[in-house]
Amino acid sequence: MQPALTNQLNNAFTLFLSLLVEAIPFLLLGVLFSGLLLGFVDERKLVSRIPRNPLLAALMGSSIGFLFPVCECGNVPVARRLLMQGVPAPAAIGFLLAAPTINPVVIWATWTAFRDQPEIVVLRVVFSLSIATIIGWVFSAQKDLRPLLHPSVARAIPLPKPDFSEKELVQANTPLLLQSGTFMLGQPGGVVPIESLLQDDWKPLPTGKTEKTSKRSSMFHPVSKERLRLLLDTMVQELRELGGVLVIGSAIAAIIQVGAPRELILNLGQGPVSSILAMLLLGAVVSICSTVDAFFALAFAATFTSGSLLAFLVFGPMIDLKGIGLMLSIFKGRAVVYLIVLAAQLTFLMTLAVNLHLG
Repeated sequence: MQPALTNQLNNAFTLFLSLLVEAIPFLLLGVLFSGLLLGFVDERKLVSRIPRNPLLAALMGSSIGFLFPVCECGNVPVARRLLMQGVPAPAAIGFLLAAPTINPVVIWATWTAFRDQPEIVVLRVVFSLSIATIIGWVFSAQKDLRPLLHPSVARAIPLPKPDFSEKELVQANTPLLLQSGTFMLGQPGGVVPIESLLQDDWKPLPTGKTEKTSKRSSMFHPVSKERLRLLLDTMVQELRELGGVLVIGSAIAAIIQVGAPRELILNLGQGPVSSILAMLLLGAVVSICSTVDAFFALAFAATFTSGSLLAFLVFGPMIDLKGIGLMLSIFKGRAVVYLIVLAAQLTFLMTLAVNLHLG
């Protein structure tokens, strides 16, 4: 009995180390790209031309994640910032759900883990993009998203702008402080709209510089010692948090594979429905970073169906326990429930189709 237990512990430790060795480089790369892009790229310049058509806006918002390789820990602050800057809700929600998967680091990591099953890589991208786009489009039915948003976010969203002719008429005939909106005292003799203070690049016009000079735009933030220091601190903190999650997730995968009864795993893993439900629940509970979750799923590739592996890889980055907590900083509770239910239903249906087709 003792040798058998020793062998199980050795096998679990070997599996644990193999998962860490394969995943750590991608975790480092993901943190590096996330820090560089979030620290030096102004996402507002990238989303300034998002179409107003809800479906196209949701599709474009979901695709923007390819340019911002952030995991589910970093997509929530970015999506919150996009909403507060007036980005259409379908685009922001599409980005929120798709960014953890639709980015080059995650796609590369998935390919490395499932190079013998390229269909897993392709379907993960297609399903994630489709689900995020559909959910973003569904939320566009709510013309005013404020009732579903956290009060702090709802207050920061700019009010809908009137047509140009109407706006021109209002500005011509109404004193500034009597117009809609909230203002603060700015330079002597003038006021500043409060929403302008929420923008990172707002500052009074320097003396001696023309307005034309101040409006010169660039997609990149200027490099400074303060920004570099902040970038380094953010990357270290993110690496510490995600590294801990990776270690815990790898340990859970190793324990389940070695400690759980083989018959139980086979019964759950081979059922076209039960395998999907099990991996949906596992993806939400484990809350492993999308940068390395492919290596976690790889540990179950021999015993679980392809559809269930896809369910874990698609649903987990969108909805997990730590992500739900972060989403509550953007949405009210009922809106988060809507997101969970819609994402779970769409993921289940798409991955069930994969199981039935392969079966």
